[in-house]
Amino acid sequence: MSFWNGPVVNGFFSHNPKQGIGLCASFYKAGVKVVSDTDSGGGGSHGVFPLVLDAASSRRMRQISAHGRLSKVRWSPCGMMLSIEMNAKLAAPSDLAIEFRGVSYCINDIPGRPIVSDVSLSVSRGETLVLLGRSGSGKTTLLRLINRMLTPSQGQVLVEGRPTTEYDPIRLRRGIGYVIQDAGLFPHFTIAQNIALVPTLEKWDSARIAARVDELLRVVGLDPAEFSARRPRELSGGQRQRVGVARALAADPPILLMDEPFGALDPVTRAELQLEFMALARRLNKTIVFVTHDIREALLLGQRIALLHAGRLVALASPQEFLRLDHPEVHAFTASLTVSDGVTP
Repeated sequence: MSFWNGPVVNGFFSHNPKQGIGLCASFYKAGVKVVSDTDSGGGGSHGVFPLVLDAASSRRMRQISAHGRLSKVRWSPCGMMLSIEMNAKLAAPSDLAIEFRGVSYCINDIPGRPIVSDVSLSVSRGETLVLLGRSGSGKTTLLRLINRMLTPSQGQVLVEGRPTTEYDPIRLRRGIGYVIQDAGLFPHFTIAQNIALVPTLEKWDSARIAARVDELLRVVGLDPAEFSARRPRELSGGQRQRVGVARALAADPPILLMDEPFGALDPVTRAELQLEFMALARRLNKTIVFVTHDIREALLLGQRIALLHAGRLVALASPQEFLRLDHPEVHAFTASLTVSDGVTP
C-alpha cells in the first residue's frame, strides 16, 4: 500500500504471509495490525489499518474485496478511488488528556533525593488545572514530565491515554504548547519567525504559515502589520509574553503547558494578561496546566487547584473548595491573601 507521501505497505494481501509482513516491525510501530486469513488456512495475510474512510469509500472497499483477494499488488487510495480523512482523530479512550499514575522523579534516579513523590493526578480535556506551591515544591518538574523533558523514575505519565515513554519525544513536544516566564523568544528571529517556529519545522507551506501568524497575533491582541517584522527587544514584557502564548498555539496543540508565564511582569500588566488569558482559555477550549506560586492567580484562573508541598500532592480541589480545606499548607497560602492592613481582597 502506498500513500501520497511514500510507501507504507508493499503487498496489502498476499498468499505468502512473509511477503505481506516482511516489514512487520515497522507496521506495528505505525499502528498496523497484521493477521492471517482464516479462510485460506493461514496461507494468506492482510493488514488492518487505522484509517477513517467516508461512506462511499467504505462501499468501494467492500466491492473490491468481494471480487477476491488481491495478490502482490502495490496501490494507493487514489488509485482505488478511496477517500481518507487524514485529519480525523481516533476515538479517545477516555475524557482524560493527562494522567499521572504513582509518579516519582529523583535526581539521577537516586531514591533518597526525590523531587516529586508518588503523585497520582488526572486532567480532563478542556480543563485548566493550576499547579500551586512554594519554590522547590516540584511544580515545574511535574510540568516537564508531561512533555517528556523529564522521564519518571517511578510510575507513568499518560498523554491522550498513552504513556509518554511510548511517544517519540520530539513529536510529543511539538504537539504540546509550552509557555515559559519571559516568553523565551529567539532574539535573532522576528516576531513572525518566532511564532512560525513549529509550523516551519512541520513543513507547512508559506501561505498557511503567514495566515496562521497573522491570525494568532490578532488573537493575542497585537496588530500583525505593526509587530510581525519586529524583534523581541523592540517589545515590552507584556507584548513578549503575548507572543510567547501565540507561539505555543501556532500548531493548534490540544494541550498547553504554562510555567509561571506572568511571573516577571509588573502587577498592572500581569492583571491585564490574566483577564485576557481567562477569555482565551474559554474561547479555545484547550487542556491547560498552569504553574504558579501566587494563590490569587490560582484562584482566578484554575478550574481546579493542585497544591504541591515538598514534592507531594497535598490538596486537589476547585477554587471554592480549596479555600475551605483544612490542611496546614492550604492555611499558609490562604493566610497570604490577607494584606498588611488586615483587608482581604
